[in-house]
Amino acid sequence: MDDRVALALTADDLALAGRLLHEFNTAYDDPTPGADALAARLTGLVARGETDVLLGDEHGVAVVRYRPSLWSAADEAYLAELWVSPSVRRTGLGRALLRACLERARERGCDLLDLSTSEDDPEARGLYESEGLHATEGVGGPTTFHYEIDL
Repeated sequence: MDDRVALALTADDLALAGRLLHEFNTAYDDPTPGADALAARLTGLVARGETDVLLGDEHGVAVVRYRPSLWSAADEAYLAELWVSPSVRRTGLGRALLRACLERARERGCDLLDLSTSEDDPEARGLYESEGLHATEGVGGPTTFHYEIDL
């Protein structure tokens, strides 16, 4: 793992992750429960062993959720969040975080990592594609879509 990236394991680490995720949502005018609520939620998810939180220095965060697979005995990994503060973008920190997520998923025995991003985020899409991720069902397959609904 790149020495700029570390697993968030302590209360201070998870508080920083909560602040970064709050900053991420507020930067895009998305709702957020606040940094403290996010840190508390991350603390519970990490304690249950179903989530990894990775920090990139003090300026980047990634959250990977693990779930059982329907199609194999291995777990799957879902990259729920990856964000780097604008002040340090284009320094390779996002790539280091993504690679660390892939490494952690492989170490846990996962055979798939998936994620969603928006069409209007070409920087994120470029990063993901440059690391071998594809927006198709299988390599060269039909385009995939992510759908959601608030319940």
